[in-house]
Amino acid sequence: SGGKAELLSGASSSFEVKDSSGKVCIIADLTVDFSVEYKSRGQKEFAHFFLPQNATVEPQSSCGSGNTSHPILVLGFGAGHSLSLNFSELEEKYQVEELVFHYNLSDATLFHNSTAGKRVSHKTIIQAYVGTKYRCISSKHVNMKNVNITFSNVTLEAYLTNGTFSMNKTECAEDMVSTTAVAPTTPKQTTSQVPTTSPAPTASPPNPAVGKYNVTGPNGTCVLAYMGLQLNITYPKKDGKMGLDLLNFIPHNTTFSGRCDNTSAFLNLTFEKTRVIFHFALNASTEKFFLQGLNVSTTLPSEAKVPKFEASNNSMSDLRATVGNSYKCSAEENLQVTNYALVNVFNVQIQVFKIDGDKFGAVEECQLDENNMLIPIIVGAALAGLVLIVLIAYLIGRKRSHAGYQTI
Repeated sequence: SGGKAELLSGASSSFEVKDSSGKVCIIADLTVDFSVEYKSRGQKEFAHFFLPQNATVEPQSSCGSGNTSHPILVLGFGAGHSLSLNFSELEEKYQVEELVFHYNLSDATLFHNSTAGKRVSHKTIIQAYVGTKYRCISSKHVNMKNVNITFSNVTLEAYLTNGTFSMNKTECAEDMVSTTAVAPTTPKQTTSQVPTTSPAPTASPPNPAVGKYNVTGPNGTCVLAYMGLQLNITYPKKDGKMGLDLLNFIPHNTTFSGRCDNTSAFLNLTFEKTRVIFHFALNASTEKFFLQGLNVSTTLPSEAKVPKFEASNNSMSDLRATVGNSYKCSAEENLQVTNYALVNVFNVQIQVFKIDGDKFGAVEECQLDENNMLIPIIVGAALAGLVLIVLIAYLIGRKRSHAGYQTI
């Protein structure tokens, strides 16, 4: 497989297609995140990976030829995987008419104990005016059978006239929504932060119950996690206002699965129509594990403008601890996926990669807990100091009162 480490980390990559004279006709600068459901020994598994920076523009790529063929960008990567963007032009607009993803299930680095190959496709995902570049910073999700593909930080143009991006641009709808809708930007999101155009919920749900989840890898248990889990989504409603959806995962109704290798681990939690995927990574130089990514998908209330919600963040650095130890935090932690999506964890204790005897190792407390412990210590020390000052003043006053009369 070409570039396994790159497949596990997301970065923007740039690709070009040229005609026979060397003139550039397609430029695509984008980040692509893949989540693939497959069967391994009869069990449902998920593979999560990215389009690597060393993906190659395949020979099938073409600038097209008039009415006989259309421009196509084919990106090859790994052990037989390819992503094709098939363009077409109609009147004053061009579009990705079809997105095709071929993936090779016999690639053991991504798909464990699976075979054969698959092809999935999706119609019309990107559209822009001719003579403009398509620009979309926000995540754009494409759902196909057993495959979810997320595009982000996309700058793309086909039918180029001068070999470079046009100065004018067509913005995606997702970016226009995110710039006009009011949304919280701080990691901590509470009911009071919901935009005033939306009524606050009458009551917030109680803290979620703590569930116990684990993932088994080739060498035994590789993820051990205790936590209460809550999803916090801010969304635009059909009436133009903003709504808030708070969902607590109920442990006994939550299914879990995942996979591990030496440098990455995935914990997939599904409750009713909601799924959260935790992606943990290893920093080999510091011997620490950490939460690198979160992927969230859910169905919003019927009042939502878009009922299906998906979001991902693959540049996180949370829940960090030394390999062999466990990370623990009694305080509520807000893990920010996007400005619109938070995953809140309560009473979390987690350990990844190295776990002896299916039991947690030495505890590394979170900063929030340390701060919460520090406050009563400071208050106690201040009170002790105050008592000491009063006691000293009392002793000095008492000594003076017994000193007797002074000679005049």
